[in-house]
Amino acid sequence: SARAGPINSTIMYTHQSTVVGEADIALNCVHALFNSANVGGERVLRFGVICTPVGDNLWQCHYSPMVIRDLDLILFDLDGTLTDSGPGILSCIEYALEDQGIPFPERDQMRSYLGPPLAVTFGEVFGMNDQQITIAIDKYRERYHDVGLFENSVYQGVPELLSELQSAGLRLVTATSKPEYSATRILQHFELDQYFEFIGAAALDGTRDSKSLVIQHTLETTNTNPTSHNMIMIGDRHHDVHGAREHGIDTIGVLWGYGDTAELEDAGVSELAANTQILKELLLNSSGS
Repeated sequence: SARAGPINSTIMYTHQSTVVGEADIALNCVHALFNSANVGGERVLRFGVICTPVGDNLWQCHYSPMVIRDLDLILFDLDGTLTDSGPGILSCIEYALEDQGIPFPERDQMRSYLGPPLAVTFGEVFGMNDQQITIAIDKYRERYHDVGLFENSVYQGVPELLSELQSAGLRLVTATSKPEYSATRILQHFELDQYFEFIGAAALDGTRDSKSLVIQHTLETTNTNPTSHNMIMIGDRHHDVHGAREHGIDTIGVLWGYGDTAELEDAGVSELAANTQILKELLLNSSGS
């Protein structure tokens, strides 16, 4: 569930969240205290952290499972989380590599390239320079927008999961490294767009291509933040976990995508879900439904 770990009850913070005592705390536990709810003279932060005034602008923070805020916003990755876009992406990578005379590996090995932005894959995996990357991305999109986009399928149980989460009153958004144009077409094609309040995605011109920037764009557009809202990221790769953590958001890792248990645990997921039923239970338990 989307909860922080226990907090050392002796930790002190000023109202600017400056650490006075021990610095080793769980991420997300202390944000701007004056954006938090008042409960009996104490201030309750997300994930049930209570800060009690103990002096002039000095607060004692401790963990209370009794006041854990209900989950209200879920950010979903797209590729490897909602849909299995692997066949189309790999075919288009091969198409782009062939154009530059670069041999491509076996399909099983290439599945590990799924998830990160294309520029990362072409640069880090295939050693392309900036000019080659630009050419490769253009060539990739030449095939992808007409053919590869639809060499894709929805994972079993995903429509039902989204429907139940929406019915439970949860706000759903995407945060995908796929360009907005492609992400929107895919979600519309599979009739999944009806479940999302906002389709957060990368910019086609490359100015918003990292997971962190996509999440920032999504939060700004929906006027939400981890201080005022209890939120969680759902994804299948370490990029999802690291991008969300930059904004103080925990991640539930799904095991039906392109990452595996070791990768996701090393990245620091809060929970793992082997199927959509387990994911639904984790999310609805966190939402109080």
